[in-house]
Amino acid sequence: MPSPESDPFAIPDAPRDNVVARYVPVRWRPYAEIARFDRPIGWWLLLLPCWWSLTLASHVADIEWPSPWYALLFFVGAVVMRGAGCAYNDIVDRDIDASVARTRARPIPSGRLTTRRAVLFMGLLLLVGLVVLVQFNRFSIGLGFASLVPVLIYPFLKRFTGFPQVGLGLSFSWGALMGWAVVLGRLDWPALALYAATIAWTVGYDTIYAHQDREDDELIGLGSTARVFANSTPVMLTVCFGATVLLIGASFVGAGAGPLAFTGLVGFAVHLGAQVWRFDRDDGERCLAQFRSNRDAGLILLAGLLADGLIGSLA
Repeated sequence: MPSPESDPFAIPDAPRDNVVARYVPVRWRPYAEIARFDRPIGWWLLLLPCWWSLTLASHVADIEWPSPWYALLFFVGAVVMRGAGCAYNDIVDRDIDASVARTRARPIPSGRLTTRRAVLFMGLLLLVGLVVLVQFNRFSIGLGFASLVPVLIYPFLKRFTGFPQVGLGLSFSWGALMGWAVVLGRLDWPALALYAATIAWTVGYDTIYAHQDREDDELIGLGSTARVFANSTPVMLTVCFGATVLLIGASFVGAGAGPLAFTGLVGFAVHLGAQVWRFDRDDGERCLAQFRSNRDAGLILLAGLLADGLIGSLA
């Protein structure tokens, strides 16, 4: 088996020696790659808002600890739905991906996976996602189906607007609504504030990510906030991340969160501030590393919420 460094089909932004490259047979590897199983950061960023919302809603409902069953369902749902979304994105963008250095080794443009097989695999992932969704209450099921609207629109936004990251935020932040709905069977303003916060967070971290493709996007005429913000990116990251922290704080206040939740929010804010401080638009490797580090930022916030709930249950 060739190493990732010598493999002509190695995905540039996939971690070296990832689980797919190490353990998945070559025949099945294109399916794992189109679902991004070799890049878990995506499902982490989709999953974390689900877990934040689930934990916060459990506090509102006076439940001592968020349901492990729901947490597991959200995990499975995040992995398969992120995979289905990425497959859909690659199907729609197959011609564009062939023109971008970072994406031309993806399974469809590299010729390792036909569009028909990609569609069939996406359908399988969606079926698993449906099985997960029907485990929830009716309100949550309807809300889950509604999430398909921004998902379907997102891949086309970069063709017509400079703000596709907003579309990604609308899609990737849906878990901030779902966790609340699953526990309480409704949506309240703290959940909406958390959703808005997560959209701002997504715009921020995906802008950092998009700076890897800024030059290619300019050459082929695709829009992104990396191009729109350009040299003003640090200022705009401050705006996005500042809005994220303020809106999460408002959500916590509305949900009656305790001091440890706010301690986690402080740690989250410090992490985001460090990203702005260290940002370098011309250093692609640093941009990728900072993008991936948002998993750790999200886990800090989650740890504060869980600790707050644990202390509350012992009081």
